[in-house]
Amino acid sequence: MEFSKGSLLREITFKTSRSGGKGGQNVNKVSSKVELNININTSSLFTEVQKETILNKLSNRINAEGILQIITEEYRSQLKNKERSVEKLLMLLKGALHKVKARKPTKPGKSLIEKRLKLKQATALKKINRRSNLWD
Repeated sequence: MEFSKGSLLREITFKTSRSGGKGGQNVNKVSSKVELNININTSSLFTEVQKETILNKLSNRINAEGILQIITEEYRSQLKNKERSVEKLLMLLKGALHKVKARKPTKPGKSLIEKRLKLKQATALKKINRRSNLWD
């Protein structure tokens, strides 16, 4: 991933509006709700392979035009909401572009097998000793 916060800011557009919910007079006066938009299809930050990966993994957050939208209204401050939405974008992109390591199948070691068998035998002996001898 060759992108940084500064390079992302060049491709991001912000739209602000009045936030809903609690807040009293502040809600009615201040446009603190922030909507972050970035067009994945036209972005020059990502390679074609990265664009495909992002479009596939974040398909539920991307609309038909290829715009990734993040809405934040956690704080009463517009600036804090803008910063939080950029953080969310970075987390989403890093998560989408993260490549999972392929698991190498391994076999259990000899000591682990011996330990398991000893535990099985100890449990079996414990249960045998609990039995009452009805035919003695």
